[in-house]
Amino acid sequence: MKIVMIAFVLFQFSLIGQKAYFPDETWLNKKPEELGLNKMRLDSAIIVANLNEDASEKDLRIALLKSYAREPGYKIIGPTKQRGGPAGLIIKNGYIVSQWGDIDRVDMTFSATKSFLSTVAGLAYDRKLIRSVKDPVKKYVWDDSFESQHNAKVTWEHLLHQTSDWSGTLFGLNDWADRPPRVGGIDEWSRRKLEEPGQINEYNDVRVNLLAYSLLNVWRKPLPSVLKEHLMDPIKASTTWRWYGYDNAFINMDGVMVQSVSGGGHHGGGIFMSTTDMARFGLLFLRNGKWNDQQIISDTWINMATEPSTALKDYGYLWWLNSTKKWKNIPNNVFWAAGYGGNYIIVDRENDLVIVLRWVNNKVEDVLDQVYLSLGAVKK
Repeated sequence: MKIVMIAFVLFQFSLIGQKAYFPDETWLNKKPEELGLNKMRLDSAIIVANLNEDASEKDLRIALLKSYAREPGYKIIGPTKQRGGPAGLIIKNGYIVSQWGDIDRVDMTFSATKSFLSTVAGLAYDRKLIRSVKDPVKKYVWDDSFESQHNAKVTWEHLLHQTSDWSGTLFGLNDWADRPPRVGGIDEWSRRKLEEPGQINEYNDVRVNLLAYSLLNVWRKPLPSVLKEHLMDPIKASTTWRWYGYDNAFINMDGVMVQSVSGGGHHGGGIFMSTTDMARFGLLFLRNGKWNDQQIISDTWINMATEPSTALKDYGYLWWLNSTKKWKNIPNNVFWAAGYGGNYIIVDRENDLVIVLRWVNNKVEDVLDQVYLSLGAVKK
């Protein structure tokens, strides 16, 4: 993590004498060559992205039903939306240097939502609504969600790292029903010995939704309202994004029925957002939580969120990390949000770069290689 901070400090020094650019409602473009990039390589990145569209059906209800057919009792209980085609933005020094597809189209972001949810936790932490990420969540939630001997040990950090092994049912979904093992079946899974919280990482949407529910208990108002007021409006996002939960995920909060949102689109729901608004979110993290002269989210939180967990070295607080060099030609301090179908927000503070990709299949690294060749960062 010290390497990340040193790189960011050097970047900050590089901006002395010039004010960092932040887009207003209209985002300014610059030619790649103005910022030292090779346009031919960026064009190649676009070609690779367009040639490698994700194979999932445009009708995402069908795509989800096919993808999760083996999950016991799988059902779609939140909104979905017909998806668009490949789209993307490459942002250098805050300016758009390359774009393709319909960047203003609102699409599902699936698990990229998790990084937004993590940030809502960060906003609560900055305001001391969460006193410590090491606190048991039981101290903050009124019902019996964390009453068992095992669940009582679960902390905010465990939920953020996806290492809680929380056991239970939330909004009609059992934790064991989400991505069950291919060997052993439901019976073995439901009877298994629970792992000590913090020991094992397991990607599990039910437990991520539990984090959203727990944060709703802390904020005592809808999380989309929190995100809008404290982050999306200050960074001048559009009015088109939405954040949904499940049809049955409404609870009584201070006498008002409020929906607890989901952290992805596994069963429908999650954040629906344009490529452009995703890029604004990425730029905020590129600038270490600052937008113009306002500190939206603390650099302390960003550093915590992008620190590798003990259980999974390439995962932070619902952000993926390149610390194990998953993508070999990009810096190891790069981090990203990622969602089903090939939806990415990639943040590289060392090179002052944000890349947003929509509906790109497993050739993402090939797209990135072309971008980094345009920087002269890869020798081929």
